[in-house]
Amino acid sequence: MDVPLWLALIVVGWLGIKLIRPPWWLVAVLLLGGYLLADSLLAPAIDTAIK
Repeated sequence: MDVPLWLALIVVGWLGIKLIRPPWWLVAVLLLGGYLLADSLLAPAIDTAIK
């Protein structure tokens, strides 16, 4: 069964917010920070570190 990445992220995010109940500003900072890091010069280094 192939699940689209966007759907998996929405489900995991929703479950995390419902179960852990972090503050909304923390969720926004993590999402914005991840988006900015993915488009930065550090993206290739992060990619090789993860693999």
